[in-house]
Amino acid sequence: MAGAKALLLLLLCAAAAVLLAPAPVAAAADDGLTKFKLYWHDVLAGKSPTAIRIAQAASSNSSSTFFGAVVAIDDPLTSTPAVTGSARSKDEVGRAQGTYTFADQATFGLLMNMNFVFTAGDYKGSSLTIYGRNEVLSAVREMSIVGGAGKFRMARGYVEARTMDSGNSGETVVEYTVYVKTAASA
Repeated sequence: MAGAKALLLLLLCAAAAVLLAPAPVAAAADDGLTKFKLYWHDVLAGKSPTAIRIAQAASSNSSSTFFGAVVAIDDPLTSTPAVTGSARSKDEVGRAQGTYTFADQATFGLLMNMNFVFTAGDYKGSSLTIYGRNEVLSAVREMSIVGGAGKFRMARGYVEARTMDSGNSGETVVEYTVYVKTAASA
């Protein structure tokens, strides 16, 4: 009988240990993290540019990095990397609206301050706020998601930017991979 009680006590302790143990870390797909890609089109030339220099220091044009220049943007965001020429595209899912400042005297380092405003697709009516350093000549750049609205209310996360095309068209296409969590998924 004493052996049976000891065995029962041992089984109860083992069950309690299993029940009280911390849950394993969930896989990326189950941890509330949303990941998706979109393409940012910065159109500097043509009939309808979407990026316009709005301010600059007296020395910006003589600087090798355009240090001190500020650019306002209303850039198309699309689901494919095809060059848009600033025209509305059937692939357009939103707009990147805000500014970037040439903020580095030694390299092309931009301070990005923009909202991704979604106008179509799963996130229509929502937005993400992105802020951070964008060292343009690096293969991959990471910037912070510091907030959002709609489906992205109280968002936190980051984006990875990769330049896809900065050819002679006057349009730079950048792939943005978005990694975001919201308060509801945290």
